[in-house]
Amino acid sequence: MGQTLHDFTVRTNAGEEKSLSEYRGKTVLVVNTASGCGFTRQYEGLQALHKKYSARGFAVLAFPANNFMGQEPGTDGEIRDFCSTKYKVTFPLFAKISVKGGEIAPLYAWLTHEGAHQGVIAWNFAKFLVGPTGEVAERFDPAVEPLDPEVVAAVEKLLGI
Repeated sequence: MGQTLHDFTVRTNAGEEKSLSEYRGKTVLVVNTASGCGFTRQYEGLQALHKKYSARGFAVLAFPANNFMGQEPGTDGEIRDFCSTKYKVTFPLFAKISVKGGEIAPLYAWLTHEGAHQGVIAWNFAKFLVGPTGEVAERFDPAVEPLDPEVVAAVEKLLGI
């Protein structure tokens, strides 16, 4: 059997190690984020999606990355302050990582090289919807808004709503 999301350990924005096995049985939306991108306003939709479905076993997992035109230059602390102050983010925010190239984080190497949803990350705010078993169910391009009916329907399907 291949890897799943639950096999990875990542660093939180506060610097602590966190096993993603904590999300076993839950539906998650993994997103590479950036504070200085034209899509940064998607934090609002991500927060709304998280708030609407978190009680049903859903979470948004944000992974800031500075891979595209230097659009996430800040430190983990600056990113946390920006997200909490400007967008009132309450979903898990992880340490800044690389989502492509030679420095790609193991989680993103798995997301982009395994299964039917493989392919390099083209820009900030690419979204991977992962089901309760830890396998990628859907992938959405950066331009697809978090509250797009296609995203909402896919989340609700995995949550059994």
